Amino acid sequence: MKVKPKRILAGLAAALALTVTTALAGPVAPRAAADDPAAVMKVAITTDIDTFNPFQAILASSTAILRFQYESLVTWGTNNETVPGLADKWETSPDGKTWTFHIPEDRKWSDGKPLTAEDAAWTFNAIKNDNKLQQANGGLVENVASVNVKDPQTLEIVLTAPQAANPGGELPIVPKHVWETVDAATYENDTDTVGSGPYTIKSYTQSQSVQLVANPNFWRGAAKLSGLTWVYYKNGDAAVQALKTGEVDIVSGLTAAQFESLKTEQGISTVTGAGRRYSSIAINPGTIDAEGKPMGDGHPALKDPVLRKAIMMAIDRETLFDRVLHGLGKLGETEMPTVYPQYYGFAPGTEAYPYDAAAANKALDDAGYAKGPDGIRLDKEGKPLKLRLMGRNTEPSHQLIADFLKPWLKEIGVEITVSMVTPQQVNDDSTLGKYDLYFTGWGIGPDPDFQLSINQCNSRPNADGSGNTSENNWCDPEFDKLYQAQHTEQDPAKRGEIVKQAFSMIHESGVNMVLWYADSLEAYRSDKFTGFIRQPEGQGPITGQNSYWGLYSATPVAAEGEPGAPGATGGGVPGWAIGVGIAVLVVIAGGAVLLVLRGRRTADDRE
Repeated sequence: MKVKPKRILAGLAAALALTVTTALAGPVAPRAAADDPAAVMKVAITTDIDTFNPFQAILASSTAILRFQYESLVTWGTNNETVPGLADKWETSPDGKTWTFHIPEDRKWSDGKPLTAEDAAWTFNAIKNDNKLQQANGGLVENVASVNVKDPQTLEIVLTAPQAANPGGELPIVPKHVWETVDAATYENDTDTVGSGPYTIKSYTQSQSVQLVANPNFWRGAAKLSGLTWVYYKNGDAAVQALKTGEVDIVSGLTAAQFESLKTEQGISTVTGAGRRYSSIAINPGTIDAEGKPMGDGHPALKDPVLRKAIMMAIDRETLFDRVLHGLGKLGETEMPTVYPQYYGFAPGTEAYPYDAAAANKALDDAGYAKGPDGIRLDKEGKPLKLRLMGRNTEPSHQLIADFLKPWLKEIGVEITVSMVTPQQVNDDSTLGKYDLYFTGWGIGPDPDFQLSINQCNSRPNADGSGNTSENNWCDPEFDKLYQAQHTEQDPAKRGEIVKQAFSMIHESGVNMVLWYADSLEAYRSDKFTGFIRQPEGQGPITGQNSYWGLYSATPVAAEGEPGAPGATGGGVPGWAIGVGIAVLVVIAGGAVLLVLRGRRTADDRE
């Protein structure tokens, strides 16, 4: 951000002091007037919202918006490094079990009330002590023995065992004075909300819009936009058309064809970002609830890993990557994307299942799945292997992939019927085990602990779908041992190898075939907004980040010749995006001083 020149010599000392203070505390940006239409950015959305209750929210669309409202004790910086959030510093005991977080006295909620250690303790303990509040983040408190308030600014988290992941990360802290007065399990949290992040939810109209307003008390400084509004569209094509006409300002999740069509549009810029999400085909291994009882209606034959692996060998991922994704991404291995190199890739001895229909057929022949007269194999009870494939009706690629899958699977004697339904139904049915195969995907954070945790045996949900969240409703005690080993391993290199072993075990089980890590394809009205910070810087996306940097950093395009305007000095790039450094240029001309300040800037999502 560029600050208008200060031409009063007497104010130089004060300006320099302000510069230092700003660099230490975070950027303080001038906020646009609330009644200025240019100060509100409209964001296209084509997927369902499950809830804005942070204890329950699972869908990526919901959690992405909630990242703007609630901070964790620590958050993810612009290069996915751990940086201060609500806490400005923290330390651990020599045995690694006690973590102490310090919350500055200047932290406030959006309603002006002080934000203290009491809020953080209430949030942790609410999840830990109430099974109904564990759906979204129960795994994050699994290793927490106790949470204690030492004083209003000091929080102590005692763990049952040392862990590699910072226990203050990922968990959104909510205001105690709001949530202790409501039923936290059912509170909708979608009107005139209170938060700690750069924006808070003002209103939500289902299938129409979500309105956020800037938080004037955000500790890094109020956002330069007065608001963000998510606007619903039935599909991506409608959202793209709205971008072209100026009805919305930014669209993400573009298909390759949509992305290419926008490259030459006047006033629109396109962005290709390295994705942090994996896309996959999940195969039902026989879902079981938290009490060990069968749930759902998955085909019983899929309990056999031989059948699951044969299905995976019948799928030509490289063809799908080229024909559906147009090569815009990376071919998948495990669930950890390439943006996290220390955890990406198979463990030694594990490889991707090859596309080999002949080998798949032989495996099924050897396992006793005989073919009927119509070429469809029979299960062990003599019933045809007819399976259901479920996808989202808002995602064009799902139908495209399904069109390839039908003949490929028929080649090995498996018939599939395809059903494209709403994202909410995909979420509900997959949680309850009402599927055979379905398209899925998760956004992965920089630390793998959460994603691994939801594959443990104890992550299975209750019979009604409440309680814990399971990625695949798959359970193996040997995997649980690997999870615990990486959870407590303090050596980064050793932990990385254990993580790869754990993810490779999921792959080898045949419950989740990772297709790819798609690039994040986005486009925005560059004639209206500028200054977006990507995560990781220079190569990541604007939206769908592990934190809020992308839209928090956005700035309205100024009039020609004004600071921040295209062609003006600074080119519209916010100065606080170039790290902690502060550049102070003092030009003495005719007894005047020109001071130019530059500040700094320092986050699953299930589909």
